[in-house]
Amino acid sequence: MEHIAIMRKSWGFIPKIASGEKILESRWYRARYAPWGRIEPGENVYFKNAGEPVTLVAEVEKVHYFSGLTPEKVSQILANYAKDAGIEEENIPQFFARFKQKRYCMLIYLKNARRVEPFEINKQGFGAMAAWICVENVHNIQL
Repeated sequence: MEHIAIMRKSWGFIPKIASGEKILESRWYRARYAPWGRIEPGENVYFKNAGEPVTLVAEVEKVHYFSGLTPEKVSQILANYAKDAGIEEENIPQFFARFKQKRYCMLIYLKNARRVEPFEINKQGFGAMAAWICVENVHNIQL
């Protein structure tokens, strides 16, 4: 399986993945959305900022799942993993405010990040607001 992660450009995470400063991608949910239970080590994650083409790919090294989260557990996860997730210490309170009511968290460790020739994808059928897409082959939805 291959994956496309749609990122918020304002957070500036794609350059941090490319440079190796960000070695894990976190996904926080109220319910179990993709890629929960559908991502494995060795698979590729392609990254794109919303409204822009895919520009980066990285390999999944390992995945950690957390469920039954409380605000206290969210705070602890952020304290332990924010640096690897590319979150500066001074920004942790903003991310805590955003994630404190989430019940599930995935930490996807990345390796071998590299830039790719930019390409667009067709998100039709995945939902206009989809922030993660799981496909058999990313090139099947390439425009």
